Formats: sequence, C-alpha cells, structure tokens
Amino acid sequence: MSEIKLNNPALQQWIQEVTALCQPDNVYLCDGSEQEYQLLCQKLIDQGTFIKLNPQLRPNSYLARSSPDDVARVEDRTYICSLNQQDAGPTNQWYEPKKMKEILLKLFKGCMRGRTLYIIPFSMGPLGSDLSHIGVQITDSAYVVCNMHIMTRVGSKVLDILGNGDFVPCLHSVGMPLAPGQKDLPWPCNSKEKYIVQFPEERSIWSFGSGYGGNALLGKKCFALRIASVMARDQGWFAEHMLILSVTNPNGKKIYLTAAFPSGCGKTNLAMLTSTLPGWKIETIGDDIAWMKFDEDGVLKAINPEAGFFGIAPGTSMATNPNAMRTIEKNTIFTNTALTDDGDIWWEGMTPDTPKHLIDWLGKDWYAGSKEKAAHPNARFTVPAKQCPVIDKAWEDPDGVPVSAIIFGGRRTSVVPLVCESFDWQHGTFMGISISSETTAAASGAIGKLRHDPFAMLPFCGYHMGDYFNHWLMMETQGNAKKLPRIYCVNWFRKGADGKWLWPGFGENSRILKWIFERISGHAEAIQTAIGRLPAPGAIDISGLQLAPDALEQLLHIDREEWLHEAAELKNYLKLFEEKLPKQIQHCQLIYEQS
Repeated sequence: MSEIKLNNPALQQWIQEVTALCQPDNVYLCDGSEQEYQLLCQKLIDQGTFIKLNPQLRPNSYLARSSPDDVARVEDRTYICSLNQQDAGPTNQWYEPKKMKEILLKLFKGCMRGRTLYIIPFSMGPLGSDLSHIGVQITDSAYVVCNMHIMTRVGSKVLDILGNGDFVPCLHSVGMPLAPGQKDLPWPCNSKEKYIVQFPEERSIWSFGSGYGGNALLGKKCFALRIASVMARDQGWFAEHMLILSVTNPNGKKIYLTAAFPSGCGKTNLAMLTSTLPGWKIETIGDDIAWMKFDEDGVLKAINPEAGFFGIAPGTSMATNPNAMRTIEKNTIFTNTALTDDGDIWWEGMTPDTPKHLIDWLGKDWYAGSKEKAAHPNARFTVPAKQCPVIDKAWEDPDGVPVSAIIFGGRRTSVVPLVCESFDWQHGTFMGISISSETTAAASGAIGKLRHDPFAMLPFCGYHMGDYFNHWLMMETQGNAKKLPRIYCVNWFRKGADGKWLWPGFGENSRILKWIFERISGHAEAIQTAIGRLPAPGAIDISGLQLAPDALEQLLHIDREEWLHEAAELKNYLKLFEEKLPKQIQHCQLIYEQS
C-alpha cells in the first residue's frame, strides 16, 4: 500500500473487509498525483487497453476499446435495493437487499485474484464545499482509476477533508479474476454477470462485471444521482441530471441557468454553446449533473459535483460544438472512437469529409462507404473541465452559483413548442414531470422510441418518483426558499411537414436563452396559453437568422387536439405513480384537460 495514512476507522475496516473478500494480489491507495496518472496510463498501454495517440496531434491522450458487450449503461442490470420495495417505486428495478448481498458476496469472493485493488478517495464537488460530499471507490480497473482522476477530485487532499467523517463506499470489480500465469485481456469484463446496485439506506454502491462509463465510474450516475437523490430528499436539497451555464448580456449582467435533458439530447452542446448573438456570452459550470441547495438568503445555489466531462463523441464537431472540440485537444481519454492512420481519433460527424481508411472501434480495418459505424454510437471522451475554453470562472466556487432559471427539454419532433415559461413553481414541476424524449444510444435498448423521462431522471432517481415529485413541490415551501428560479420547457427538435428541422439549434439556441434572460430581467413579452407562457410576436431575436417564412409560427404553434392527446397519454403514464402522485400534479392535469 502506498504511504498515505488512513485515519478513518470506518474506512480502514471497510478496506480490510473488501480486501479479504476480493483477494487481490496487491492493494494500492491512490494519491491523485500526475505521476500516478501517468504510471497507470503506461500500465494500460502495456496491457493493450490504451493506445497512445499521436502526441503532435493529441498530446497526452489515449484511445481505449471496450468489449463489444460492454458499451453503455446497463439499465436492465441496475437495481435499487431499498429495505421496502415500495420505496424504490415502479420505475426502478428492486431487489431485496439481503438476497442481493448474498448474490454479490458470492460474485465478489476472490474476484480480484491476480489483480490490484485500487482505493480511490474522491470528492464530488469542490474540495471543502458545504455542498460537496466524499466517496471512496475500490476497483480492480486501472482504466477506472484514470477516468476517476479526470471526473472527480482524487487523492490525499480528499482524505484530509474526510478526516473521521462519513463517506459513500463504492465497490467495483470487472468480475474477471486471473489465474496464475493467465494473460489479461485489453478490456476485462464479465459478459455473463453484470450488476449495478445501489443500497439507499446504507448509502453504498456495488458494481460488478462492467468496466464502462457510469457502470464503473461510480462517482457519476450511481453516487451523484441515485444515492445523492436520496441524500437530497432526506437533507433538503436537489441532486439533478442537469447542466449549469451562465448567460452574460452585452452590458455585462450575468445570470446562471440549469437545464435537464435526457441523455443524448444535447446537454453538452448547450452547456458549451457559442452564442451567435453579438455581445452575448455563454459559459459553462457543468454539462451533466447539478447539486443545488437554498442558502441562508433563500437563493438556490448550484455546484457541478464533477471535475470533468464524460461526453458523447459522435456528432460532436467544430460545427456543432467547437468548444467541446477545443476542450478535447489534449489530456483526454477516448473510448470506442475510430483511429486514423496518423494516430488521431475520428467519429461520425466529426469532420465534413470521411477518411478513406480507419481502424474502427472494434480494432478492424474500416473504409469509407462501409455500412458499419467506425465509432460506436455511444463512444465517449473523458476530459478535465478546466480545459474548456468557456469554463466559467466560478465553476469551482465552493459557495455555488445562484440559479435564476431551470430549463426542461426533450427530443420531440412535434407537439412541444420551441420554448414555454411555466406559470409558477407547481406548474414548472409539472413541466419537469412531463418530459418525454426519443431514446438515443446513450443507454442500452431500442433507439428512436418515445419514452417518458420525468426531470430526465428516469434511470437515475434512487427512490419512488412519486415521492421525488413531491420533494420538488415541497422545496417551494421550505423555510429558506425565498427566491425561486423560473421554470421553462424547450424543444430544439421540432420538425415541419417535410420532415426537416424547423429550428437550426446549436449556437442559435442562444436566442432562446436571450428571451429567458430578458423574461427574468423583465424586458421580454409573453402571451398566456393553456400550457404556459409563450414568446410574444417579435420577442425572440431572429435578426440575421435565415428561417423559413412560417418556421417560427410552427415552432410556437399549439395544436389543441395534439395537446389533448398528449394530456391523455401523460395521464395514462402517471397512473404508474397513482398511489403517490401529489394532488398539485393532478390539479395541473385537470387544467390541461379543461383548457
């Protein structure tokens, strides 16, 4: 074990118990240093997991290729093991905790033979912030350690802050022990057994069999959302699947917004948006997760608990997200992208021209015109947030940033207008509940199917979503909640009768953020409709924008029959939560139906 003292008896005992259970050959306590990171990267190169990219083109960057059966979150193998099944709710897979522990203990027994057990002390959120929380992950994957180095604050400083305090224990194994002399695989995993398990009452996480993304980087979805959402419910704050950005107008006034979109619906693009409006500036705090709490003055403050971006690569380009492209110019881990002949990475949509030859994400020769994708649709990049050229200077402020507005959105080709403002907090909560979207490759399963995703939290809420809805409503009446953010719903993805996008999206979304900014500032007009307040004619700045003559009218059109169908369909969906559906939400449903 490396020379870092463990002064926390509970942590020491847990490590001893896990070491005895998993039976690793070595135990290593991570110090979070750059030297450690480089040594582990070299180990992964030697193992065949990492390919070092051309340092002239992509300095200090690496490509990893996963096993073909380990490419995305495995929601069908994700469990919430609350003591009472009802607490997990109808949208989570529940398993009785004692029986699940019996299964896991058998799987984890001896699972790290032939491997090193890495101990990763990490902070979710800025070191020392009252809004931050500490976890400790044990893993047998050096790939996970390197990614956690980027995605969280790791090492001895975290242990100093932890002291004798509480932490969230996160246990992970790829589930592939090595016999003496057995050669390791470049991407070890267990193709037969995969479990991603949260124990809400224990505040603990066990993950077995997968080495990919949120299945293995346990600070991300498992801790920062599933476990943190339970902590937030119990302690009176929010743990949300939201980006955080700032909007600054030409006069230098700045406000902060959060936004929730289902995975694969453009959160990273919006977080790093380059405004097309002269004098308007967008900067990012985070692209995926927000922890928010009302301060002593009743202002909702937000932090990004992560230290990096774990972004979807395909479709990212200088045209769609130039700031993301600049962020990943160096110090980046790429997973399941293609490899160019000159030692760089490539994915579909990255460049206007397709290379003639590549090595695809499976390690095979690939030629232009192939029907197969060169990069996996869920290929990822892991990169430090501090490299982003539009990172907000307050991104690591331990006090958090004040939230003026919350935005909800999904990928809808019809019905939902471009932007709509809620009447009040209750109606805004109803908007969050109403999110539905076409699924993408960010999660396993069918692509293009419309599914409900309340608050974009469907796969991530660690308890009954009916109780979660009520938590949102109750926060309005919390004693120190004096300055509630306004709530909006947006939809960049509406199509016309010809099947083409009506709104150009990307940088042009700054025009919608401008209208929201001006609504908050009291300078933009709106008209009241049955579903909320829409921009008044002329309120959205479309100067210099080439839109079809009636495009904006279509984007803001409310079709009564479509919305009656939408309301009926939503009512049917919400029967899932009928026993715990708050009365305020039922009231909002009635308003829609009667309008």
